[in-house]
Amino acid sequence: MKLDKDQIRQLRRMKEKHPMPEQAPEERIKNYNEVPFGYDAETAIKEANRCLQCKDAKCVEGCPVEVDIPAFIKLVAEGKFDEGIKKLKEKNSLPAVCGRVCPQESQCEALCLRGKKAEPVAIGRLERFLADYELAKGVETPPKPASTGKRVAIVGAGPAGLTAAGDLAKMGHEVVLFEAFHATGGVLRYGIPEFRLPKEKVLQREVDYIASLGVEIKTNVVIGKTLTVDELFEEEGFQAVFIGTGAGLPQFLNIPGENLNGVFSANEFLTRANLMKAYLFPEYDTPIKLGKKVAVVGAGNVAMDSARTSLRLGAEEVHIVYRRSDKEMPARAEEIEHAKEEGVVFNLLTNPVRIIGDENGWVTGMECIKMELGEPDDSGRARPIPIEGSEFVFDVDTIVIAIGQNPNPLIPQTTSGLKIGRWGTIEADEEGATSRPGVFAGGDIVTGAATVILAMGAGKVAARAMDKYLKAL
Repeated sequence: MKLDKDQIRQLRRMKEKHPMPEQAPEERIKNYNEVPFGYDAETAIKEANRCLQCKDAKCVEGCPVEVDIPAFIKLVAEGKFDEGIKKLKEKNSLPAVCGRVCPQESQCEALCLRGKKAEPVAIGRLERFLADYELAKGVETPPKPASTGKRVAIVGAGPAGLTAAGDLAKMGHEVVLFEAFHATGGVLRYGIPEFRLPKEKVLQREVDYIASLGVEIKTNVVIGKTLTVDELFEEEGFQAVFIGTGAGLPQFLNIPGENLNGVFSANEFLTRANLMKAYLFPEYDTPIKLGKKVAVVGAGNVAMDSARTSLRLGAEEVHIVYRRSDKEMPARAEEIEHAKEEGVVFNLLTNPVRIIGDENGWVTGMECIKMELGEPDDSGRARPIPIEGSEFVFDVDTIVIAIGQNPNPLIPQTTSGLKIGRWGTIEADEEGATSRPGVFAGGDIVTGAATVILAMGAGKVAARAMDKYLKAL
């Protein structure tokens, strides 16, 4: 598709992004197929030509993995898709993942110059287009560099670990990736539902690409139990270790009734549904006992994933219960909109105070109190204040708690020489170096629960620092 100068000028004046075609809400709640279909080539070229090709491209500053955004978009605009995906993968080894789950609206697209007077360029959709183009035609493996002879262990096959592993392999180091679960991907596999991130079509092929770079992947290895970090150095002969174990320890409300049957942490709920494929029961033998009326407490992406998964598992009514207003909801705007389209009911300025059960220990309801917003708290968001006398009982039979996660304490407890933060995080400097020489860390294990792309950025930064450290040995 060749555009003339007049067509390009017209596209650059276009204020809105080209829409992404997707499944209709009434159809998609009946299946687990991916909701957005992605751009076709013609739409991608048109959207790419909305880019102004700024000389001082602020969008790059908003990308944690340092992608040369104007360069790859220019190649899309010219129809040079093979060159475009190569440019993209110079910095990002997981573009099909990022194009689907990154919060571009608060990162690269937030800094797009077009966004000052119109909608920003659809950077994420163009990234997904190129990645899907490559997946359809076959992923090329770059030539392997000369070996440095240095051995590196990566602990955790989530976004931080996969990124660090891929980058270190490209630098010529021997990389072994250890994963506690039976499958790789971390939160990408156990946390994000199939309808947002297809596992075999997308995630597994991205992992296969990392493996093709020369990364050896060992699953069912729990570092801290099967092997300790000390043993990785002393017995396995690794010269550096990267810890990217994420934040998989759920937080709870600490209210009466939280131990009743029918109360799930979002971690358990989504892990059962995604990693253990409860949505395919009885083909897979991991069921979820779900009631007709479900309340999901929280309003982040994990809460939206839990609510939308509940609908697909057969719940008749699903509620988001959140103690602040819609302006403070931390989930992506796209995920909130999809949840609303699918029929999720939003109960805002509402906070649970007690979970009610029957004589057999099963949930029958949740007592809540109405809230009002006060002055901002430490998070910068308005502090929710209970309204005295506004208590009421919510009629629900399943509750999913999705209010955040903390790091699993296993590695901090079994690794000598690591400085640990107040919330159980591993303390590391800006380059990922910890208090123990040769041990680096990044992602949620350092920052607490954050986004996939920030974890990837931490893996990239740490890989550079580890390369420098290994070369100095």
